[in-house]
Amino acid sequence: MTDVELRATHAVAQTMTARALLLGERIDTVGLERADLVSTAPLAFHAGQAGFAVLYRFGVAVLFGLSPLEEDEIVTKIGARVAGASRGDDETLVIEITHDGEDKPLPNGRLAVKDLSEARLLVIADALAKSVALARDERRVNAVFDTIEPFAAELASKGRPPWRRKSMLELIGQTLLVRHRVSGRVAVEDKPDVLWDRPDLERLYARLEDEYELEARGRTLNAKIDVIGETARALTDLIDADRSVRLEWIIIVLIAMEIGLSLFQMFSGQHYLHQIQAASTAPHGSSVDSHAK
Repeated sequence: MTDVELRATHAVAQTMTARALLLGERIDTVGLERADLVSTAPLAFHAGQAGFAVLYRFGVAVLFGLSPLEEDEIVTKIGARVAGASRGDDETLVIEITHDGEDKPLPNGRLAVKDLSEARLLVIADALAKSVALARDERRVNAVFDTIEPFAAELASKGRPPWRRKSMLELIGQTLLVRHRVSGRVAVEDKPDVLWDRPDLERLYARLEDEYELEARGRTLNAKIDVIGETARALTDLIDADRSVRLEWIIIVLIAMEIGLSLFQMFSGQHYLHQIQAASTAPHGSSVDSHAK
Protein backbone atom coordinates (compact mmCIF):
# COMPACT_ATOMS: atom_id res chain seq x y z
CA MET A 1 0.00 0.00 0.00
CA THR A 2 1.42 3.36 -1.01
CA ASP A 3 1.67 6.48 1.13
CA VAL A 4 -1.19 8.09 -0.82
CA GLU A 5 -3.43 5.05 -0.39
CA LEU A 6 -2.72 5.01 3.34
CA ARG A 7 -3.86 8.62 3.68
CA ALA A 8 -6.92 8.02 1.51
CA THR A 9 -7.98 4.98 3.52
CA HIS A 10 -8.13 6.97 6.75
CA ALA A 11 -9.56 10.13 5.25
CA VAL A 12 -13.11 8.91 5.87
CA ALA A 13 -12.64 7.90 9.50
CA GLN A 14 -10.51 10.99 10.21
CA THR A 15 -8.90 9.16 13.14
CA MET A 16 -6.27 6.51 13.71
CA THR A 17 -5.24 4.77 16.91
CA ALA A 18 -1.57 4.24 17.67
CA ARG A 19 -0.43 1.74 20.30
CA ALA A 20 3.09 1.36 21.63
CA LEU A 21 3.60 -2.10 23.16
CA LEU A 22 6.49 -3.15 25.36
CA LEU A 23 7.25 -6.69 24.22
CA GLY A 24 10.52 -7.44 26.02
CA GLU A 25 14.13 -6.50 26.50
CA ARG A 26 15.15 -6.52 22.86
CA ILE A 27 13.77 -7.29 19.39
CA ASP A 28 16.09 -8.87 16.85
CA THR A 29 15.11 -7.19 13.57
CA VAL A 30 17.90 -8.75 11.52
CA GLY A 31 16.44 -10.82 8.68
CA LEU A 32 12.98 -9.25 8.82
CA GLU A 33 13.53 -7.33 5.60
CA ARG A 34 10.53 -7.34 3.27
CA ALA A 35 9.44 -5.74 0.03
CA ASP A 36 7.18 -3.11 1.64
CA LEU A 37 9.76 -1.76 4.08
CA VAL A 38 9.47 1.95 4.75
CA SER A 39 12.46 2.20 7.08
CA THR A 40 15.19 -0.12 8.34
CA ALA A 41 16.22 1.78 11.48
CA PRO A 42 13.74 1.48 13.01
CA LEU A 43 12.13 -1.33 11.04
CA ALA A 44 8.85 0.04 9.65
CA PHE A 45 6.40 -1.55 7.25
CA HIS A 46 2.73 -1.58 6.28
CA ALA A 47 0.65 -4.20 8.08
CA GLY A 48 -2.90 -5.46 8.12
CA GLN A 49 -5.45 -4.01 5.78
CA ALA A 50 -4.61 -0.37 6.35
CA GLY A 51 -2.10 -0.28 9.19
CA PHE A 52 1.50 0.56 9.88
CA ALA A 53 4.01 -1.10 12.22
CA VAL A 54 7.33 0.13 13.61
CA LEU A 55 9.69 -2.16 15.54
CA TYR A 56 12.44 -0.88 17.84
CA ARG A 57 15.39 -2.94 18.94
CA PHE A 58 14.95 -1.91 22.58
CA GLY A 59 11.83 -4.09 22.78
CA VAL A 60 8.98 -1.82 21.68
CA ALA A 61 6.52 -2.18 18.80
CA VAL A 62 4.36 0.76 17.71
CA LEU A 63 1.26 -0.22 15.75
CA PHE A 64 -0.99 2.19 13.83
CA GLY A 65 -4.54 1.56 12.68
CA LEU A 66 -4.58 -2.18 13.38
CA SER A 67 -7.42 -4.24 14.80
CA PRO A 68 -6.78 -6.35 17.92
CA LEU A 69 -6.51 -9.47 15.76
CA GLU A 70 -4.00 -7.82 13.44
CA GLU A 71 -1.97 -6.63 16.43
CA ASP A 72 -1.91 -10.14 17.92
CA GLU A 73 -0.83 -11.55 14.56
CA ILE A 74 2.19 -9.24 14.37
CA VAL A 75 3.13 -9.81 18.00
CA THR A 76 2.93 -13.58 17.48
CA LYS A 77 5.07 -13.45 14.35
CA ILE A 78 7.91 -11.54 16.02
CA GLY A 79 7.55 -13.36 19.34
CA ALA A 80 10.47 -15.68 18.64
CA ARG A 81 12.71 -12.66 18.04
CA VAL A 82 11.92 -10.99 21.36
CA ALA A 83 14.55 -11.49 24.06
CA GLY A 84 13.32 -11.37 27.64
CA ALA A 85 9.68 -11.28 26.57
CA SER A 86 7.45 -9.53 29.10
CA ARG A 87 4.28 -7.68 28.20
CA GLY A 88 3.93 -4.67 30.42
CA ASP A 89 3.76 -0.96 29.71
CA ASP A 90 1.85 0.39 26.73
CA GLU A 91 0.89 3.80 25.39
CA THR A 92 -2.19 4.60 23.32
CA LEU A 93 -2.72 7.73 21.24
CA VAL A 94 -5.66 8.69 19.06
CA ILE A 95 -4.59 10.68 16.02
CA GLU A 96 -7.02 13.05 14.31
CA ILE A 97 -6.55 14.32 10.78
CA THR A 98 -6.95 18.07 10.64
CA HIS A 99 -6.88 20.27 7.59
CA ASP A 100 -5.71 23.50 9.22
CA GLY A 101 -2.14 22.61 8.40
CA GLU A 102 -0.80 22.37 11.98
CA ASP A 103 0.43 19.36 13.94
CA LYS A 104 -0.32 19.75 17.64
CA PRO A 105 -1.56 17.89 20.72
CA LEU A 106 -5.22 18.53 21.51
CA PRO A 107 -6.70 19.29 24.95
CA ASN A 108 -8.60 15.99 24.91
CA GLY A 109 -5.33 14.03 24.85
CA ARG A 110 -5.43 13.37 21.13
CA LEU A 111 -2.97 14.46 18.48
CA ALA A 112 -3.95 16.56 15.47
CA VAL A 113 -1.89 16.00 12.35
CA LYS A 114 -1.95 17.43 8.88
CA ASP A 115 -1.88 14.00 7.23
CA LEU A 116 -0.93 10.38 7.87
CA SER A 117 2.26 10.33 5.86
CA GLU A 118 4.80 7.65 6.66
CA ALA A 119 7.30 10.25 7.87
CA ARG A 120 4.78 11.65 10.36
CA LEU A 121 3.96 8.19 11.64
CA LEU A 122 7.67 7.49 12.18
CA VAL A 123 8.03 10.69 14.22
CA ILE A 124 4.99 9.79 16.33
CA ALA A 125 6.22 6.22 16.76
CA ASP A 126 9.61 7.44 18.00
CA ALA A 127 8.03 9.53 20.76
CA LEU A 128 5.64 6.77 21.84
CA ALA A 129 8.35 4.11 21.87
CA LYS A 130 10.66 6.25 23.98
CA SER A 131 7.86 7.03 26.42
CA VAL A 132 7.08 3.34 26.93
CA ALA A 133 10.76 2.41 27.27
CA LEU A 134 11.29 5.19 29.80
CA ALA A 135 8.34 3.92 31.84
CA ARG A 136 9.96 0.48 32.02
CA ASP A 137 13.33 1.87 33.03
CA GLU A 138 11.77 4.22 35.58
CA ARG A 139 10.01 1.28 37.20
CA ARG A 140 13.25 -0.68 37.44
CA VAL A 141 15.22 2.21 38.86
CA ASN A 142 12.52 2.94 41.43
CA ALA A 143 12.56 -0.72 42.50
CA VAL A 144 16.29 -0.49 43.17
CA PHE A 145 15.76 2.73 45.12
CA ASP A 146 13.15 0.97 47.26
CA THR A 147 15.75 -1.70 48.02
CA ILE A 148 18.46 0.82 48.82
CA GLU A 149 16.33 2.93 51.19
CA PRO A 150 16.13 0.46 54.14
CA PHE A 151 19.83 -0.21 53.89
CA ALA A 152 20.64 3.51 53.88
CA ALA A 153 18.25 4.11 56.81
CA GLU A 154 19.96 1.42 58.90
CA LEU A 155 23.37 2.80 57.99
CA ALA A 156 22.27 6.32 59.00
CA SER A 157 20.72 5.23 62.29
CA LYS A 158 23.45 2.85 63.48
CA GLY A 159 26.46 4.47 61.85
CA ARG A 160 27.71 1.16 60.49
CA PRO A 161 26.66 -1.18 57.69
CA PRO A 162 24.55 -4.21 58.52
CA TRP A 163 26.49 -7.43 58.87
CA ARG A 164 24.53 -9.12 56.10
CA ARG A 165 27.23 -9.56 53.51
CA LYS A 166 25.02 -11.60 51.19
CA SER A 167 22.31 -8.91 51.18
CA MET A 168 24.91 -6.26 50.40
CA LEU A 169 26.26 -8.29 47.48
CA GLU A 170 22.72 -8.87 46.17
CA LEU A 171 22.05 -5.13 46.35
CA ILE A 172 25.26 -4.38 44.46
CA GLY A 173 24.23 -6.91 41.83
CA GLN A 174 20.80 -5.29 41.44
CA THR A 175 22.28 -1.81 41.07
CA LEU A 176 24.81 -2.94 38.47
CA LEU A 177 22.17 -4.91 36.57
CA VAL A 178 19.69 -2.04 36.32
CA ARG A 179 22.48 0.35 35.35
CA HIS A 180 23.60 -2.02 32.60
CA ARG A 181 20.04 -2.49 31.29
CA VAL A 182 19.14 1.18 31.29
CA SER A 183 22.34 2.94 30.28
CA GLY A 184 22.79 3.49 26.57
CA ARG A 185 19.78 1.43 25.52
CA VAL A 186 17.26 4.16 24.75
CA ALA A 187 18.91 7.31 23.44
CA VAL A 188 16.18 9.73 24.49
CA GLU A 189 18.14 12.76 23.42
CA ASP A 190 18.58 11.48 19.86
CA LYS A 191 16.05 12.64 17.31
CA PRO A 192 14.53 10.20 14.78
CA ASP A 193 16.52 9.77 11.57
CA VAL A 194 13.52 10.72 9.46
CA LEU A 195 13.99 14.35 10.50
CA TRP A 196 17.15 14.51 8.41
CA ASP A 197 14.99 14.18 5.30
CA ARG A 198 11.94 15.96 6.71
CA PRO A 199 13.10 18.97 8.76
CA ASP A 200 9.57 20.36 8.50
CA LEU A 201 8.54 17.74 11.10
CA GLU A 202 10.90 19.13 13.74
CA ARG A 203 8.06 21.09 15.35
CA LEU A 204 5.86 17.99 15.58
CA TYR A 205 8.62 16.03 17.30
CA ALA A 206 9.33 18.93 19.67
CA ARG A 207 5.68 19.07 20.68
CA LEU A 208 5.52 15.33 21.25
CA GLU A 209 8.75 15.51 23.22
CA ASP A 210 7.18 18.16 25.47
CA GLU A 211 3.88 16.27 25.68
CA TYR A 212 5.53 13.09 26.99
CA GLU A 213 8.26 14.98 28.90
CA LEU A 214 10.92 12.83 27.26
CA GLU A 215 13.85 15.14 27.91
CA ALA A 216 12.96 15.80 31.55
CA ARG A 217 12.30 12.13 32.25
CA GLY A 218 15.56 11.20 30.56
CA ARG A 219 17.54 13.64 32.72
CA THR A 220 15.84 12.39 35.89
CA LEU A 221 16.50 8.79 34.95
CA ASN A 222 20.18 9.47 34.21
CA ALA A 223 20.52 11.27 37.55
CA LYS A 224 19.04 8.27 39.35
CA ILE A 225 21.35 5.92 37.46
CA ASP A 226 24.32 8.02 38.60
CA VAL A 227 23.09 7.73 42.20
CA ILE A 228 22.79 3.96 41.76
CA GLY A 229 26.35 3.83 40.44
CA GLU A 230 27.61 5.85 43.41
CA THR A 231 25.68 3.57 45.75
CA ALA A 232 27.29 0.51 44.22
CA ARG A 233 30.73 2.06 44.68
CA ALA A 234 29.91 3.02 48.28
CA LEU A 235 28.74 -0.50 49.06
CA THR A 236 31.89 -1.93 47.49
CA ASP A 237 34.00 0.42 49.62
CA LEU A 238 32.10 -0.65 52.74
CA ILE A 239 32.69 -4.31 51.97
CA ASP A 240 36.40 -3.63 51.33
CA ALA A 241 36.66 -1.67 54.57
CA ASP A 242 34.86 -4.41 56.47
CA ARG A 243 37.19 -6.99 54.99
CA SER A 244 40.23 -4.88 55.89
CA VAL A 245 39.05 -4.56 59.49
CA ARG A 246 38.56 -8.32 59.75
CA LEU A 247 42.00 -8.96 58.30
CA GLU A 248 43.53 -6.52 60.78
CA TRP A 249 41.84 -8.28 63.68
CA ILE A 250 42.98 -11.66 62.38
CA ILE A 251 46.55 -10.37 62.15
CA ILE A 252 46.34 -8.93 65.68
CA VAL A 253 45.01 -12.23 67.06
CA LEU A 254 47.75 -14.17 65.29
CA ILE A 255 50.43 -11.84 66.66
CA ALA A 256 48.96 -12.15 70.15
CA MET A 257 48.91 -15.94 69.86
CA GLU A 258 52.51 -15.94 68.69
CA ILE A 259 53.56 -13.71 71.58
CA GLY A 260 51.63 -15.89 74.01
CA LEU A 261 53.25 -19.04 72.62
CA SER A 262 56.69 -17.46 72.83
CA LEU A 263 56.09 -16.40 76.45
CA PHE A 264 54.81 -19.87 77.30
CA GLN A 265 57.88 -21.48 75.77
CA MET A 266 60.11 -18.99 77.57
CA PHE A 267 58.58 -19.62 81.01
CA SER A 268 58.46 -23.37 80.41
CA GLY A 269 62.14 -23.38 79.48
CA GLN A 270 63.10 -21.35 82.52
CA HIS A 271 61.12 -23.64 84.83
CA TYR A 272 62.79 -26.72 83.35
CA LEU A 273 66.21 -25.08 83.72
CA HIS A 274 65.53 -24.33 87.40
CA GLN A 275 64.63 -27.97 87.99
CA ILE A 276 67.89 -29.14 86.41
CA GLN A 277 69.90 -26.65 88.43
CA ALA A 278 68.16 -27.68 91.62
CA ALA A 279 68.85 -31.35 90.93
CA SER A 280 72.51 -30.71 90.16
CA THR A 281 73.13 -28.66 93.30
CA ALA A 282 71.47 -31.17 95.68
CA PRO A 283 73.93 -32.92 98.30
CA HIS A 284 75.20 -36.34 97.12
CA GLY A 285 75.00 -37.75 100.60
CA SER A 286 71.33 -37.46 100.76
CA SER A 287 71.00 -39.77 97.86
CA VAL A 288 73.52 -42.27 99.43
CA ASP A 289 71.68 -42.28 102.74
CA SER A 290 68.45 -42.90 100.98
CA HIS A 291 69.98 -45.93 99.25
CA ALA A 292 71.41 -47.24 102.51
CA LYS A 293 68.08 -47.09 104.18
